[in-house]
Amino acid sequence: MRPNGRSVRTRSKGSIVTRRMIAGAVALAITACATAADTRADRDLAKALAGRTPGEPVDCIDRSTVDGPQIIDSTTLLYRSGRHMWRNTLEGSCPALRQSSILIVEAHGSQMCRNDLFRTTEVGSSVPGPICRLGRFTPYEKPKG
Repeated sequence: MRPNGRSVRTRSKGSIVTRRMIAGAVALAITACATAADTRADRDLAKALAGRTPGEPVDCIDRSTVDGPQIIDSTTLLYRSGRHMWRNTLEGSCPALRQSSILIVEAHGSQMCRNDLFRTTEVGSSVPGPICRLGRFTPYEKPKG
């Protein structure tokens, strides 16, 4: 007991070690999940862009000529248009963006442009996610032939 009459709580070394082990296991599991998702995204992106040559990024593309998006990860979208694949690297991470997401793009006019806003929603949900912004569009072209 302390001089003021209050008792002192002590932790056993086993309790502290156990808590540290649990915290380490949780951190390792989170890292493994993130690494697996990164690996899948890297693989999907490499497969989609295989054999294509990147061009100069542009700020806008014509919405009527593209199919997509193919959602790669929380920062990358792909749109297809004939021999071109347009890679959009978002202005920032969009944490609600998943491969199953539906994008609700606030496009003005016939083009999708850098800084256009979009939200995500999931099938069966009527509540949209946070606002995200499109980035520049980099064309990847298949060689003629």
